[in-house]
Amino acid sequence: MPGPGLLSWLLDGALREATLFAAIGLLIGGIDDLAMDLLWLFRSAIRRLTVYRRHPPANATTLPPADHPGRIAIFIGAWDEGDVIGAMLRHALDRLDHDDYRIFVGTYPNDPATISAVASVQSHYARGDMVRLVRGELSGPTTKAECLNRLWQAMLREEAATGVRFKAITLHDAEDVVHPAELRVFDRLIERFDLVQLPVMPLVVPGSPLISGHYCDEFAEAHGKQLVVREALGAAMPSAGVGCAISRSALERIADARGGLPFDADSVTEDYELGLRLAEFGGRGVFVRLPAIAGGSLVAVRAYFPATIHAAVRQKARWLTGIALAGWDRLGWRGGAAERWMRLRDRRAILAALVLVAAYAAMLLWAAALAHSLATGRPIAPIDPLLRTLCLINLGLLGWRIAMRCWMVHLMYGPRAATLAPLRMIVGNIIAILAARRALFVYLRDPKAVARWDKTHHLFPAEDAR
Repeated sequence: MPGPGLLSWLLDGALREATLFAAIGLLIGGIDDLAMDLLWLFRSAIRRLTVYRRHPPANATTLPPADHPGRIAIFIGAWDEGDVIGAMLRHALDRLDHDDYRIFVGTYPNDPATISAVASVQSHYARGDMVRLVRGELSGPTTKAECLNRLWQAMLREEAATGVRFKAITLHDAEDVVHPAELRVFDRLIERFDLVQLPVMPLVVPGSPLISGHYCDEFAEAHGKQLVVREALGAAMPSAGVGCAISRSALERIADARGGLPFDADSVTEDYELGLRLAEFGGRGVFVRLPAIAGGSLVAVRAYFPATIHAAVRQKARWLTGIALAGWDRLGWRGGAAERWMRLRDRRAILAALVLVAAYAAMLLWAAALAHSLATGRPIAPIDPLLRTLCLINLGLLGWRIAMRCWMVHLMYGPRAATLAPLRMIVGNIIAILAARRALFVYLRDPKAVARWDKTHHLFPAEDAR
């Protein structure tokens, strides 16, 4: 057993090293986030002082119609979605306010429940003839990108059979609650841009206000601020994989460069990569925050996200693997300063998780050192002045970060949701740490094994939850 003096020395040393590492890491991350916040505040102020003084903010009702209205394809990859795909399709067919669209649903031969649900909508539901059931030959799950490539080929076959060329391709998931106006927005704006991304607004799963709710807070910042700044800086606009439209001609350019298939079947984040690849081909993306009516809610995609720790960790580990690990190898560091900064922010999650571990470890070590001091009467070693300064700066940055998170959540979900944001930040940190651990273990064990579609179980909201 180590003596009291040795234990004090070990505690003091471990405490200092953990605190120093965490303080430096948090300072770098805090300055990075502060720069993003200040750019968003500056852009918002400029627009209020210039654009909105001359023109009222646009909304879906004031958006002019498309110059050349066209047919829009909706791609939905569906593996093991028998519980939700029928409700999602019926809801979309009932709500979408557009005269010319087709919904292509990719299925697998070993998933009869999903096939049956889609076929039932085709046969027995109003406008069911707008749905195309695309059966695959490979047993599932493959990757979502492989499924989307099959849908692309099915769309080409339909073009050849009908003589009608599609104008744009919209991506959705089987659990998405679509907005009635989204196709009208896409039809208009895809004439000016190659990719149009709408906000994603997670819904709180009943009984899971913290785990599912932390997605609400993170998307409130990502789609309320970060993508806005990203677009303003001229960096590539990554697709969120849902609620986005890609011009048919732009997707064809990518397909031609890839041997006929636009999506990389080896990617687990084909949506994120698509936006960056599109920019490399000279395409232009836009992020659109547009209310349905003046003062109304946004034209956005709404959906339930995972409601348990295990499901959230699996989902975020897949995101981390595709963006922070495989994305580093696959996409590199191309582009100018703004593009490289955004890619660095996209890929910092693994290191950020390590910094969080050090920060929480330092907090536990502080508690252990205090307990040991009270038990033995030995004082805790004094904090180095530089380290104390770093901790005070980080405390100020943390206060700013909490305030900004609460404000963004307030803007998107209202004041009641904002009160939960600080607690849900802690939940999000824990999930991020566990997801980073899972992503690293899976990727280092076998980088090629991560390509399988590691999806989570989905729910479709009841009518009163939409």
